[in-house]
Amino acid sequence: MQNIKIIVEKHSDGYVAYPIGIEGAVIGEGNSYNEALSDVRSAIRFHIETFGTEVLKLESPTLEVLAQYE
Repeated sequence: MQNIKIIVEKHSDGYVAYPIGIEGAVIGEGNSYNEALSDVRSAIRFHIETFGTEVLKLESPTLEVLAQYE
């Protein structure tokens, strides 16, 4: 089993979660942090079952984050 890093963002209308290091679009959402995390975990499982483990990148990409607040 490979560890997958997941980003969870809070937005005005809920939470959005997405994994790092998976090829393709995989997104989860929910009204709470835990709902978004659960949804993206389910989406990751489905994505791997559908497309195979080839979608998992072996090397973690470099992550640069820039947040701007007004």
